[in-house]
Amino acid sequence: MALCLKQVFAKDKTFRPRKRFEPGTQRFELYKKAQASLKSGLDLRSVVRLPPGENIDDWIAVHVVDFFNRINLIYGTMAERCSESSCPVMAGGPRYEYRWQDERQYRRPAKLSAPRYMALLMDWIEGLINDEEVFPTRVGVPFPKNFQQVCTKILTRLFRVFVHVYIHHFDSILSMGAEAHVNTCYKHFYYFIREFSLVDQRELEPLREMTERICH
Repeated sequence: MALCLKQVFAKDKTFRPRKRFEPGTQRFELYKKAQASLKSGLDLRSVVRLPPGENIDDWIAVHVVDFFNRINLIYGTMAERCSESSCPVMAGGPRYEYRWQDERQYRRPAKLSAPRYMALLMDWIEGLINDEEVFPTRVGVPFPKNFQQVCTKILTRLFRVFVHVYIHHFDSILSMGAEAHVNTCYKHFYYFIREFSLVDQRELEPLREMTERICH
């Protein structure tokens, strides 16, 4: 019988969704609206479109946080199968290798194992979405001018998680009975980034054939 990802995840408390929306805020209401649309069975292409009268930065912020939580959860369910020995390089098959760079420890692109890359990535994103200067939560506080560029970088790196998981750990997805759940999350993510042109087309190439098959 297929397992729900939440059931699998419940066995390991290490990977938790790390960001919530405060009830009563506009972003919480947007989040509820987006979730209601998802559960209603609407076409995912329609679900990602900006609702009339809503602010695009708010809409993007809600989705970035939600995708972070869900992709963090997906990777968390198979993290024990992604080790220093099984995945010594963060890659997407033999043709694609991802190096890590940040403004602290790795100022130059560094070749890291997949689990190390993932840990740094999730911490880096968590730091950004909890930074009031980048993701303001107070009413009336504007988003920074480079907000969408920051989100592009976050979403580009989150896409690489999908690349690694699909190419190197698809057997784990199947063994957990989570293929349909992961595919739906991927399709939602893909339609969103394409709707707002948030990830460069070249970054999508590693999963192009699969995307053409499931996102028709």
